[in-house]
Amino acid sequence: MNNSPYIHETAVVDQGAHLGAGVKVWHFCHVMAGARLGTGSSLGQNTFIASGVTIGSNCKIQNNVSLYSGVTLGDNVFLGPSCVFTNVINPRSSVNRRDAYAPTTVENGVTIGANATILCGITIGTHAFIGAGAVLTSSVLPYSIMVGNPARRSGWMSPHGSKLIFVDGIATCTESSEVFGIDSNEKIIQTS
Repeated sequence: MNNSPYIHETAVVDQGAHLGAGVKVWHFCHVMAGARLGTGSSLGQNTFIASGVTIGSNCKIQNNVSLYSGVTLGDNVFLGPSCVFTNVINPRSSVNRRDAYAPTTVENGVTIGANATILCGITIGTHAFIGAGAVLTSSVLPYSIMVGNPARRSGWMSPHGSKLIFVDGIATCTESSEVFGIDSNEKIIQTS
């Protein structure tokens, strides 16, 4: 079995980019030197990965996504088509702010829906679900469902993608039967 990265003939992968085993780079992508893509990750058509970006293992990045310097993705992250990441809070064409890039961290298991916009300098907690078209302006807790503009939490989601309904501080995933608790600080704890 061949675990070498697959790079489509129309893609550009600069020397010095690191591609893990089984990575797929599809049509018209550009991966810059210094970018790191983890094992089994996939870049959909027309994606751009800047120098200094780190992508974990088994990430699925759909068409037309650009990841700029300062973005870090954990493992098993899904980025929907045309979602947008920023890296400067107050860009101006006439002002060089390359020293002002604000890091954005997307933790393990996060899903970001199509056309969502992610403001830089925030952390998206483990297994959070950012709805299509949402505009995320601040960090979010793990397992949060975030929707709207600006995005607000509308509930909680399990790692399997089922909405968690808490009754007396306990919720059960309808797909996996895993049980979760919630504490007074809205921290979700998997109990089984």
